[in-house]
Amino acid sequence: SVDVQSVTDGVQVQVSRIPDGVAEYSVWGLKLPSLRQRLFRCVAVRENDDGTYAITAVQHVPEKESIVDNGASFDPQPGTIHGTVPPAIQHLTTEILAEEGQYQVLARWDTPRVVKGASFSLRLNVAAEDGSDRLVSSAGTPDTQYRFRGLTPGRYTLSVRAVNSQGQQGDPASTQFSISAPAAPSFIELTPGYFQITATPRQAVYDPTVQYEFWFSDAQITDIHQVENAARYLGTALYWIAASVNIRPGRDYYFYIRAVNQVGKSAFVEATGQASNDAAGYLDFFKGQITESHLGKELLEKVELTEDNASKLQQFSKEWQDANDKWNAMWGVKIEQTKDGKYYVAGLGLSMEDMPDGKISQFLVAADRIAYINPANGNETPGFVMQGDQIIMNEAFLKYLSA
Repeated sequence: SVDVQSVTDGVQVQVSRIPDGVAEYSVWGLKLPSLRQRLFRCVAVRENDDGTYAITAVQHVPEKESIVDNGASFDPQPGTIHGTVPPAIQHLTTEILAEEGQYQVLARWDTPRVVKGASFSLRLNVAAEDGSDRLVSSAGTPDTQYRFRGLTPGRYTLSVRAVNSQGQQGDPASTQFSISAPAAPSFIELTPGYFQITATPRQAVYDPTVQYEFWFSDAQITDIHQVENAARYLGTALYWIAASVNIRPGRDYYFYIRAVNQVGKSAFVEATGQASNDAAGYLDFFKGQITESHLGKELLEKVELTEDNASKLQQFSKEWQDANDKWNAMWGVKIEQTKDGKYYVAGLGLSMEDMPDGKISQFLVAADRIAYINPANGNETPGFVMQGDQIIMNEAFLKYLSA
């Protein structure tokens, strides 16, 4: 070993003489009472064009095995022999709350480790009109949360740092928040469905404190200031599904949406949408609606006939209250027959049922062929015939048709 005469910029060391066995580019170590030795594991070595080498390494912590395998707890050693390193601040969040015309902000955070005697220093600045920052409040607390009261609208920056028992300060963590009414939605995504439209607003900048008011109208409202008088309020949420049998395909429907938070509300934004125009999808949709109804189940339910080539005529009439005290009623008649091992049914029924979307009346017919016959023409030309999956009409006069 040799004596160190000086250390320049923390990286240049001047010694009294070149130690024995030390040559250019060789490995050497520096030992000082105020420094802690650190260990590293070499990951990669790359030779440079000038004859030097670039070494990639990760710091080696000898106690890591005890921490991972045995759950031991070690406080990280400081870079010097003086003091304990204040813990870092992580997961810093703020929540804005209204308070009688003014506002309060609840700040929360945590630390990766607990240091005995540590506290936290907070500084809250607000942006001034000239672009500079003005100190609003400074505080200290031993807890991992703090509440600022009596704040007015503005753009704020909060900084939090840990302070140990010797007064040493750790690195600060900062977050920005704004006490102001939210900006209007920058975009509204409308997703068509079967007798429904889903509205999903988007903000230009994500704000977790923002929700949306949804208003709905069958007709366009030309004066945006009359939305609350002319439209129907649906609710407040992050998105809304407007679903009803009255939302028909091929027609325009209007959403009026505005962003809201604890401070205020934005202006309304209009969005126009239609329900799905997928005819094949509607047929599948109705299939599920019909087969799940009480009348549909009654018409399609098979009665076990005891022998082949048998026939049964049945009339049914039911009236009952469900578990929610809602009245349901149905009436109908059906014919069931078997022939050569196959089952056949014909029937019709009326019902009034309480469905998830509300009360609905149904007239269902189960038959291979349905026709409207005009007795005046001697039953020679039916006006309307539905057979299988096709509808055949003699003459039609329609106000509106979509395909």
